[in-house]
Amino acid sequence: MAKYQKYAEYKDSGVEWLGEIPRHWDLKPIKYLFGIINGSTPKSGEEAFWDGEITWITPSDLSKLRSHVIGESIRTITKKGLDSCGTSLVPSDTIILSCRAPIGSLAVTSKEACTNQGCKSLVKKYDLSTKFFYYYLSISTKQLNNLGRGTTFLELSSDELGSYALGIPNAEEQTQIANFLDHETAKIDTLIAKQEKLMELLKEKRQAVISHAVTKGLNPDVNMKDSGVEWLGQVPEHWTVSKLKHFVNVVDCKHITAEFFDEGIPLASIGEVKGWKVNLSNAKLTNEKYYQELIDGNRKPQVGDIIYTRNATVGEASLVHTELPKFALGQDVCLIHIIQKLSSEYLLHFLKSEIIKIQLNSAMVGSTFKRINVDDIRNYVIVIPPIEEQECILKDLDQKIEKYDSLINFAVKQIQLMQERRTALISSAVTGKIDVRNWQHPNYNNNEANTELGA
Repeated sequence: MAKYQKYAEYKDSGVEWLGEIPRHWDLKPIKYLFGIINGSTPKSGEEAFWDGEITWITPSDLSKLRSHVIGESIRTITKKGLDSCGTSLVPSDTIILSCRAPIGSLAVTSKEACTNQGCKSLVKKYDLSTKFFYYYLSISTKQLNNLGRGTTFLELSSDELGSYALGIPNAEEQTQIANFLDHETAKIDTLIAKQEKLMELLKEKRQAVISHAVTKGLNPDVNMKDSGVEWLGQVPEHWTVSKLKHFVNVVDCKHITAEFFDEGIPLASIGEVKGWKVNLSNAKLTNEKYYQELIDGNRKPQVGDIIYTRNATVGEASLVHTELPKFALGQDVCLIHIIQKLSSEYLLHFLKSEIIKIQLNSAMVGSTFKRINVDDIRNYVIVIPPIEEQECILKDLDQKIEKYDSLINFAVKQIQLMQERRTALISSAVTGKIDVRNWQHPNYNNNEANTELGA
């Protein structure tokens, strides 16, 4: 923040994390600035309470927002439902803050609204800049979480939130800081959006390269044949078009509820099937008794097997590799064991290709939670080249994917740096570490000149 000047004089705030604040700023708890209104939820089973005219906000709504403003929410409530809650309707320009794990998601209402019990509404008592305090609370997540209490999940009480002290300038300076941050964060957000778009384009290109390699091969001059599958089209003439079940055994997980322990044998469920290889670093643990039950029926994972998710998060696949300890399948996954001349890594690429995604999307069932049946997985249509050609394709893909992954990782790092820069700028401005009172919008002089000329 070297290009911004500091205030002339500071004083100790008495708050450890805040440190010094400008001498003319006040230190006040939130409860003196805002009324804190708790949310609530109507009784379950009362359909007449829902799909009404009032916006109803939950912590989930806040966590998914890309903007600081709440417009439409996933659900609305009726006036009858609001009365049943025993909570209040809050006006527009109100800060809504999630106070249950995760604590700290927030936004500003653009219309009258109410919340469930996981949120609190901050209704300003005076002529304050809502945007200034939105920015202030956006960099206070760590401190607010430290104030949370609870064993099952953290919850921030109204008393703890109300006692949270902020260093604040007068209303005019609040507005100036908010305007400065609106302009500067918008520039950073634009750069982040460009990097995110670039990253998505790279991922799409990466996926297209994989899909083409495992369905068309590397030789553009090879003789082709009709696959007999409309969405697959032509494939190399010497490749085999078949069902997955003719090359592998697909075994569903054992449908028992294992007991978990602080020490023991890891279980691979959905959370362990995220990347190229199975990752057991955060896996739940069970004992030997449950382990033996879970591996019964040819369910013991072997090196080279693939674990495939088939419930809730559907279609993820990861390889069982040599560095893993002994483990068992948890819930919502199945084990794919190769029985024919087929490379595990080649099959893994194929399972992550668009060809499988097309089949997966048509086979998934369920409204609230998606799932796919094991028989549908067994009947996936696959295209298999000779084993020697599989190895050539893998070598080619390794080189190409490495380049794409390098570019994607660079974009991720750039986004992280810009997000850190954004947070640091907000923190410096709202806590008085930089003085932006003399800042002017770059278009200010142009607008003033246009006004004088009658434009």
